[in-house]
Amino acid sequence: MSVKIGNIDLGEFPLLLAPMEDVSDPPFRYVCKQNGVDLMYTEFISSEGLIRDAAKSVQKLDIFEYERPIGIQIFGSDIGSMREATEIATKVHPDLIDINYGCPVKQVACRGAGASLLQDLDKMVAMTKAVVDATDLPVTVKTRLGWDDNTKNVYEAAERLQDIGIQALTIHGRTRAQMYKGDADWTLIREIKRNPRIKIPIFGNGDIDSAAKAANWRLEYEVDGIMIGRASIGYPWIFREIKHFFRTGEVLPGPSLAERIEVCRTHLDKSVEWKGLRTGIFEMRRHYSNYFKGIPDFKEYRMKLVSLDNLDDIHSVLQEISQKFETELV
Repeated sequence: MSVKIGNIDLGEFPLLLAPMEDVSDPPFRYVCKQNGVDLMYTEFISSEGLIRDAAKSVQKLDIFEYERPIGIQIFGSDIGSMREATEIATKVHPDLIDINYGCPVKQVACRGAGASLLQDLDKMVAMTKAVVDATDLPVTVKTRLGWDDNTKNVYEAAERLQDIGIQALTIHGRTRAQMYKGDADWTLIREIKRNPRIKIPIFGNGDIDSAAKAANWRLEYEVDGIMIGRASIGYPWIFREIKHFFRTGEVLPGPSLAERIEVCRTHLDKSVEWKGLRTGIFEMRRHYSNYFKGIPDFKEYRMKLVSLDNLDDIHSVLQEISQKFETELV
């Protein structure tokens, strides 16, 4: 049976790309889309930034037809600002609006946004209602289990958010206090999925880093789909590998070196195309070590790649990597 968010049909068991600050921009989304992701989100966008027309926030509204279905994710601490930001985001015609109630980082949570709303469910519900009322698009939410181990209140949050009209909920299996440490615990996610009152799709997020784990947790925790974040950085093939495993039960071999180089090149070119030469090259530097993880003696090449600021020179180094390692890795 297909999973639906409003009228958006996501297929039988969708794989979602998590919104990640400084990662899930259009160039990165492009290579993930090529590898079969079913639903993507923008990086999270500050509601205050959108209202003030801040360049960085406005640029994050860029979405492209080939990315659909795609959601714009917003966050903030002020209900009026969130309402206004929703109206602005709706005008660029995404497929849905997502609210971030999960970000644990200090600059967000300590300013009353992101995961901090888990400490005030009444405000979370009021804010969500304001967003739902401000758009004709489906509204979804991403959150965590609770603020800390003593306040795991996502079960109550799920019911209340569904009651005011959200159309899907993604739960990261950690509390805010855990940040990204320790193991994600999906047992509460399963309890919410089993709650007879809950009718909306429930997606699990946290620690899925292989096709086998995705298949096991799909069965064990009974979620409607899986959101993948960190495991896709430098490895967009994870979506392809999980889908192949679901279809066939076989583990797909990892990408060849030629494929890694090709996707890295595509990511780089898209980065330059979207951000301009200087920023595109600079912001791509954080991705090289992920694309070539596990390749022996790669450090020398990584140092070259992160020091160059000429596009042709970077392409030459990628070509050099191809020639050096192709024979060695066969």
